[in-house]
Amino acid sequence: AATCPEPDEDINSSRFSSADLSYITQGEMALQRALGILQQHTSWQAETMADTRAAVSSTALPGLGKVFRAEVVLAVPVGRLHQELFEKIEQMPQWNPTLSRVKVLQRVGTDTLVTHEVTAPSLGNMVGQRDFVSVRHCGRRETAIYLVGTTTHVEPLPSQEGCIRAESRLSCIVLQPLVGDPGQTRFTWLLSMDLKASATMSPEGETGWLPASIINRVLPQCQADFIEHLRQHLSTATCP
Repeated sequence: AATCPEPDEDINSSRFSSADLSYITQGEMALQRALGILQQHTSWQAETMADTRAAVSSTALPGLGKVFRAEVVLAVPVGRLHQELFEKIEQMPQWNPTLSRVKVLQRVGTDTLVTHEVTAPSLGNMVGQRDFVSVRHCGRRETAIYLVGTTTHVEPLPSQEGCIRAESRLSCIVLQPLVGDPGQTRFTWLLSMDLKASATMSPEGETGWLPASIINRVLPQCQADFIEHLRQHLSTATCP
């Protein structure tokens, strides 16, 4: 059985509204789901991609569909990555060109955020712009930090103009100190998304269907690209 990381100490505090507690619960449930996946003896199939230093694999799971797992070792300590990926999340578009905006809509305690992210428009992007509303939650277990995310609903928050509201079924980034070298971090990222990408438009303005095969190529490439942007940002910030 999965061992639950210590929950936020203030989870029972009267300062939280029922909506706040709902966000914390959504985050904890996503964390438990991710822990279950990480502890299963699942068969993962390697994804073939060019020009990437991350190893990406995939599997199909009930209730989630295709889940992608990216793994890499980054030459910075766990605390630095937690800061960049959680504490400074609104600054992410400064170093990740695939995002145009990340806004924290609400902070619940120290370990739970509600965020709105908008992807950047890009030439040749068959999938088009998406926006997401997510609960993000930080859990800790022994020396590892778990950064989980899952879609949530905030009313009223209409989709960004020109965007399709997509859903993150589950995202979990695991940050573990490298054995024997705590200055480096083993980075593991589980990702399952519903891009709501049933239709696409050709250059002639004709609408057609976007096959799952294209989506299943886009997501692992997005993971690899994100890791590369993160690596470049960390090296630039560390060595001016």
